[in-house]
Amino acid sequence: MKRLMTFRTLAITALSAAALATATAAPDAALREAVAKKIAAEYPSLEAIYKDLHAHPELSFMETRTAALVARELRALGFEVTEKVGNTGVVAVMKNGPGRTVLLREDMDALPLLEKTSVPYASKAIVKDLAGKDSPAMHACAHDSHVTTLLGTARVLASVKDRWSGTLILVGQPAEEIGAGALAMLTDGLYTRFPVPDYVLGLHVWAGLPAGTVTYVPGPVTANVDSIDILVRGIGGHGSRPHMTKDPVVLASEIVLALQTIVSRELEPGTPAVVTVGTFHGGTKRNIIPDEVKLELTLRSYDDAVAAHLIASIRRIAENLARAAGVPADRLPVVTAAETNTPVCANNPALTQRLAGVWRDWLGEANVRSGQPLTVGEDFARYGRTTHRVPICLWLVGATAPAEVDAAQRTGTVLPGNHSPLFAPVPEPTLKGAITSLSAAALDLLAKP
Repeated sequence: MKRLMTFRTLAITALSAAALATATAAPDAALREAVAKKIAAEYPSLEAIYKDLHAHPELSFMETRTAALVARELRALGFEVTEKVGNTGVVAVMKNGPGRTVLLREDMDALPLLEKTSVPYASKAIVKDLAGKDSPAMHACAHDSHVTTLLGTARVLASVKDRWSGTLILVGQPAEEIGAGALAMLTDGLYTRFPVPDYVLGLHVWAGLPAGTVTYVPGPVTANVDSIDILVRGIGGHGSRPHMTKDPVVLASEIVLALQTIVSRELEPGTPAVVTVGTFHGGTKRNIIPDEVKLELTLRSYDDAVAAHLIASIRRIAENLARAAGVPADRLPVVTAAETNTPVCANNPALTQRLAGVWRDWLGEANVRSGQPLTVGEDFARYGRTTHRVPICLWLVGATAPAEVDAAQRTGTVLPGNHSPLFAPVPEPTLKGAITSLSAAALDLLAKP
């Protein structure tokens, strides 16, 4: 069975590569005009949806109101809708004759942040988190824009069904912010209960880029994100008698410094990687040497082998510094990797280059550019990492007024970024650019022979 699956995967990969190599004609003016008119006609309604979503954010795996809206809108357009996939996820399928199967995914969850923007539709929400605790919430990563884009694209594609053929799958995904939603949907049968896609597409609205423009990255676009905890154990005692202890504060400090040599001295120069110690917790009183110190780390890389090397090096450094300090074998540091990481999101290069040409045709050369990989995480990666090896492409759509971007570049001002409580995308042309880019990509891949 494993060998058969390998042959099937290789066959699908070969077919996909051949299909992507096939040149596609530029979209005709009539289709572009029809799409533009549809987006313009629907825009007032879509902007109202966006503002409503922004004012009513929901945290990861709590997106019940948002999911209900997505399901209701897509059913009204004629999609076959399934709710509660992967907890709060929504899957909508429209079969429109023979052809390829294309999956469009956008995420729905917000962040536990108190909004500090001045927009009139700013969130004032206090919501429950998964632990049942009250928390402020805000769409500080533009997932409200993503949901609106998915709905807008659905309206566009439903209105031009005569211009494409195949199967369209739309996914409203939960819990991207905690890196768990894509895996939950796949585990719940996304590729078994529903048609297996030939391509998976998605976009992310991004601060710091001119609103409505598209930036694409062939190959890795977002990073491996691994979360590591180190419990540094020692033998505590009185601060006046350090010689009677094995001080975990000193040991943890040495570990923090030594970890900085992993990237600079163990990886080939130029290999992108980050080892960051984000928290250092230990002790209760100035004259007490504690028994233990807790460190929390985040790791970033663009290669699975590099990620594995970082983790192995952290274990080696922590354990051997403890041995050098005389810590007993039964008190060596405990290094724990989180069970769920966010793997590197590697865009299929051929698919990405093909779509870049499509976006230039639809949006103009000046509005489409090649970019650099980001060190953030995105669980969109998982849609391309199953045994099916489906080609994926995730691109960025700018969200900041072009004049503000230009001014920031001239003055060196730092604009509010994604995950900032001050981040507020400009709805227009952000939404129009996002809907156009997603619609154009789907229409190209679903074009009639």
